[in-house]
Amino acid sequence: MRSILIFINLLFSFSILNAQIPTPYLGSNDLYGLKLEDGTIVLDPKYEYINPFKNGIALVKQGKLFDSIYGFVDTKGIEIIPLIYSAAWDFRNGLAKVQKNDKWGFINNKNEPIIPFHYDELEEFEEGLAGASINDKWGFINIKNETVIRFQYDGILSFSENYASIRIADKWGFIDKKGNLMIKPQFDMVDQFSEGLAAVAKNDKWGFIDKTGNLKIPFQYDLISKSSEGLIAVRKNDLWGFINQSGKQITPIHFRIAEDFKDGKSLVELNGKAYYINKEGKKI
Repeated sequence: MRSILIFINLLFSFSILNAQIPTPYLGSNDLYGLKLEDGTIVLDPKYEYINPFKNGIALVKQGKLFDSIYGFVDTKGIEIIPLIYSAAWDFRNGLAKVQKNDKWGFINNKNEPIIPFHYDELEEFEEGLAGASINDKWGFINIKNETVIRFQYDGILSFSENYASIRIADKWGFIDKKGNLMIKPQFDMVDQFSEGLAAVAKNDKWGFIDKTGNLKIPFQYDLISKSSEGLIAVRKNDLWGFINQSGKQITPIHFRIAEDFKDGKSLVELNGKAYYINKEGKKI
């Protein structure tokens, strides 16, 4: 019985070791390799850069500047996708955006093209649709490479909360997933919707609108973040503070740095000291 338990423990330990995800490290040759937490070398330094692993796959790069090529390795350091792409993004939801011969498409982890190399520019899939550009005009495609919203816009931001930002000439507005114009182009700059509000700018000042296009928070801030857990970081005169979705000031605008709230707290810096605050603006 004792022998069986020892064998099980050894098997468990071996499985844990195998499950370790290696991390990139910089070698003496100024190239990157992979090693485990205990220092075990998985891959000798050979790449110009290695991104952190995502779902067991890491983006790797060789070459510098305009001579760079990209591919992907697994946790054993094996090149599962050869370095044949002139640009690439990390895998996300089973797909990676890659560029070949100056055109963009999507591949799966077997290096099979899911979206063909047809587009001049391409955004990630968000809410089932990806922004794509042909001949300087933007539209949206689905995962079957079907054009859902025709190529007619001068710029776009990806879908968020069922709305996408679109630019016609130099003004931004919003459409829904059927391409219906929901908020006419009228803003100098915009951000995506978050928690029912979108940051919009006119004449170098930022405010917030709701999904009907009504101005909920006036144009008065130099810069603002997305609404996060009901609170918004706003900047005036190079300093940050927080307001709520009604525009009520929650903290003074006096922080040098103020990060978005996450799990009920925000990291801020005041007078050279960094600390967390809660949603009432009190130091934690």
